[in-house]
Amino acid sequence: MGRILAIDYGTKRTGLAVTDPLRIIAGALETVPTHTLHDWLAAYFAREKVDIVVIGKPTQMNGEPSESMAHIAPFVKKLRAGHPDKQVVYSDERFTSRLAQRAIIDGGVPKMARRDKSLVDKISATIILQDYLESREYKETIL
Repeated sequence: MGRILAIDYGTKRTGLAVTDPLRIIAGALETVPTHTLHDWLAAYFAREKVDIVVIGKPTQMNGEPSESMAHIAPFVKKLRAGHPDKQVVYSDERFTSRLAQRAIIDGGVPKMARRDKSLVDKISATIILQDYLESREYKETIL
């Protein structure tokens, strides 16, 4: 059984999170410049066994996809073509940035460190991954 990797895709930076090999714990992994993401993923997949890639799906309050999907959909298409052995799924990412900022504040991160936007991206990816692990969709795949 391979890990599950989550991606909080952004036009400049992308936050990444991953499970442990037993898929029990979701943890922040890294934030990478988006223009290097495909190369970073290829190198990571060569080092680690990953079965599922979860992509945060930005959705508006009315349920419609947000404008960011115009950037995410081509990325996902290229990811699926380049790594057909990986199951690629979407997971709702509404409010993850706000939840990440709240978690950082509640965690006691100093004010200066909170300015690091890459920290929010990693934490957002972790929230996306944790939500996926708790989802009915994931639970149905492991039964």
